[in-house]
Amino acid sequence: MNKICSTSFNDNMAYVVLSILISFYISIVTSTDVFATANNDLTKNEQSKAKPTKTISLKFLNLASVSASVVELKTGLPLYEKNANIVMPIASITKLMTAMVVLDAKQSLSEEIIFGKADRKQINNYFSRIRVGSMLSRADVIRIALMSSENLAASALGSNYPGGVGAIVKAMNAKAKNLAMKDTQFVDSTGLSEKNVSTAADLAKMVAAASKYKLIKQYTTTKVYTARFKNPHYIQGFTNTNALIRAGNNNIILSKTGYLDEAGRCMVTLNRINNKEVIIVTLDSFGKRSPVGDAKRISKWITTGKTGKVAKAASRYEREKLDYYTTKYSSILSNKKLSLK
Repeated sequence: MNKICSTSFNDNMAYVVLSILISFYISIVTSTDVFATANNDLTKNEQSKAKPTKTISLKFLNLASVSASVVELKTGLPLYEKNANIVMPIASITKLMTAMVVLDAKQSLSEEIIFGKADRKQINNYFSRIRVGSMLSRADVIRIALMSSENLAASALGSNYPGGVGAIVKAMNAKAKNLAMKDTQFVDSTGLSEKNVSTAADLAKMVAAASKYKLIKQYTTTKVYTARFKNPHYIQGFTNTNALIRAGNNNIILSKTGYLDEAGRCMVTLNRINNKEVIIVTLDSFGKRSPVGDAKRISKWITTGKTGKVAKAASRYEREKLDYYTTKYSSILSNKKLSLK
């Protein structure tokens, strides 16, 4: 009798425990569904007040640049865009394309290039520490054109290209077309003309292409370099135009800066951020230090979802420059000629 009672009691207890567990499971499922439904029923106003998730929201990124594009290299996925399709001058960012087509031509890197008077004329006698008539290997000419944005070096690369300046410009535009840079035009090898134009979106494609050239990555991230010229023999020191590289930032894989009065301060970089390679393009940044500031803001935004503040004057500057660009520069026509109003 005791044995039967004990068995019945155990069975009853098992049934009770099982019932409790089933009820508990149902309550969890029900509460989950209710929470999901509640989230879906939030009004737009309530959603805006809700605690933000780890998903990065584009509206929280403040930049001092008029135009910008941030793209993940591996996937080509745009992470952020700001006025990314506005056509504008790109200054010495042009030199990245110059370097690519010179390397594509398979010209001897050890061949010594002569810096002639025609090269000086090509850059409108713009200041250069390189002496006319002196010589330097093509490899070093490419290096200082990229890392130090040396205009006479970029000019000499053009004049020593097979077919001369006209041929290198043609090759640059052909490569841009092959890269689907539909709003881009090049007119020289230096970037000194305001008619070298592109968009942040197009330049992201150009940086992606440039990242396939080992020498370009090496040369653009060289901090300092001493070039040894011949005829006559002399040495000249060159420093990188990117302050982040000069400061020892080892997460930059590729870099190029540019500046013209018409273009403002521009910078393109390929960076290691969160174990990913990310392209950052910023065009016409407000203020001398803004390209570096924007690069830091973008990196912080990608890693934390947070961003810093920018000066109110930067917003006014952006509005003025957007009016300037949309008024002065029309879209690039199919014949790749710029229409200046």
